[in-house]
Amino acid sequence: MTILIVGGSGFLGSELVRQARTAGYTTVATYTTAPDEAVRATWCRLDLRDRGNLDAVMSEVNPSVVINASSGGADWAVTAQGPLQLALAAAKQGTRVVHVSTDAVFSGAGQVHYNESCLPDPITPYGAAKAAAETGILAVHPKAAVVRTSLIIGHGRSVHERLVHQLAASISGGALFTDDLRCPVHVSDLAAALLELASSGAAGIRHAAGSNALSRHELGVLIARRDGLNASGLPMGLRAESDVLGPLDVRLDSQATQQSLRTRLRGAREFLRRNDDAARNS
Repeated sequence: MTILIVGGSGFLGSELVRQARTAGYTTVATYTTAPDEAVRATWCRLDLRDRGNLDAVMSEVNPSVVINASSGGADWAVTAQGPLQLALAAAKQGTRVVHVSTDAVFSGAGQVHYNESCLPDPITPYGAAKAAAETGILAVHPKAAVVRTSLIIGHGRSVHERLVHQLAASISGGALFTDDLRCPVHVSDLAAALLELASSGAAGIRHAAGSNALSRHELGVLIARRDGLNASGLPMGLRAESDVLGPLDVRLDSQATQQSLRTRLRGAREFLRRNDDAARNS
């Protein structure tokens, strides 16, 4: 099976490349600016905004499945329109698509628990772009899988882990919110789940998040304790009292997807135990 990993130079993408190669898949990864030289893969440049570039890559690679792990933030052309063009090209070639989405498609208003049947109601530009991508992809490629996830953690390389180290060292301003809850997932668990879904023929909306709901501050404390930092010094605050736009409490219910997977989507209280991360990947 040939897998094309879009966004292979990113945090999740590089883990997908590593696991796909280990599993023996023919693996091609894309980058926009520069490839990750530390990641062994066949690399090709891809700009999702460039239809000609996209068609050329799809034709040259001729993948069995495409996993889109790219991230364009709130850039509508990259985050909303790009994945739609990718799905159109894949549908034309009869190629499976697994698209990584986010819990940011939900507002956290009126409810906190979200399963796959819940309709998006984003309140940020990023969430709106991701929600638009979901709708567009499934409209043009009904056999695609759209996988919503939450905060991605692991190996000390995530933005969340780096922020905790900066805050603990007082080299970054800001605070970790106590009223902003998510279901963090380990990057290795998520990558394994995505590869399972890619090979299984799963379609439609899927949720793949960790089993523990934690506030940003609780998550920071767990990261600090794992890494031997002073957790008591981590600054805390309330998102509701800040000017940072975003949902407060969004908990993805991943039980339905978990039942179909061999991979166990661990909760952060488990995978952030001290030395657990290193032991799992030694």
